[in-house]
Amino acid sequence: MAPTLRTPASSPPPEGAEAAAARPGGGPDKVALVVGAGDSTGGAIARRFAREGYVACVTRRSADKLQPLIDAIQAAGGRAHGFASDARKEEEVVALIEQIESTIGPIEVLVFNVGANVRTSVLEETARKYFKIWEMACFGGFLNAREVAARMVIRGRGTILFTGATASLRGGNGFAAFAGAKHALRALAQSMARELGPRGVHVAHVVIDGAIDTAFIRDNFPERYALKDRDGILDPEHIADQYLMLHRQPRDTWTHELDLRPWMEPF
Repeated sequence: MAPTLRTPASSPPPEGAEAAAARPGGGPDKVALVVGAGDSTGGAIARRFAREGYVACVTRRSADKLQPLIDAIQAAGGRAHGFASDARKEEEVVALIEQIESTIGPIEVLVFNVGANVRTSVLEETARKYFKIWEMACFGGFLNAREVAARMVIRGRGTILFTGATASLRGGNGFAAFAGAKHALRALAQSMARELGPRGVHVAHVVIDGAIDTAFIRDNFPERYALKDRDGILDPEHIADQYLMLHRQPRDTWTHELDLRPWMEPF
């Protein structure tokens, strides 16, 4: 199934030469693709790049959940398109990247931000759920990065950013599936960086080591959320600033791995 493009009815995406003519100066738009643009980190990253003039292309499995983010970006003067796409489905990913590249513009930045943080005892873990978590947290990253990288290499530029977690570095009690998948995503990022860096593509892995300011933390961990006033949990907007910084780094000082945590977080 091809991904569903969601844009305002008054301005459908132009195609081909018509698209280039419609853009200022006739050049292509710069696209920042955020795969897994949820209500917290992913949405903040999309808004941050949109403020810098990038067209934010955002995905979730349900396009309806993207509309508030798209509305917010457009209300702030930015441009955004939403897509319903399952990051685990190869045919959907291939169609998604082709559609964006052919109707909107070249993808300058890919952020893979799909979450799969599910806690289950290894004694109770099912093969089906273990595999699904790996698909979400790692395999989807491979599919999207492969399709985008193939185009970036031809252009000799681009940035691919993977969102990691504490589980990328160590496995916690009850997080065997999540840690295994996040370790694998980190290894994917390392291999891609070594292969693609010399071809002009910056690949970086961001370890988010701490609680993020989300409704989930607020509702389920009130004591942790109370640290917000002391800068004790991560602000999604500040995370987004670091993603933009990574994209803007000159190639003589590229960072491959960046770990982000509040000043009071133990590690």
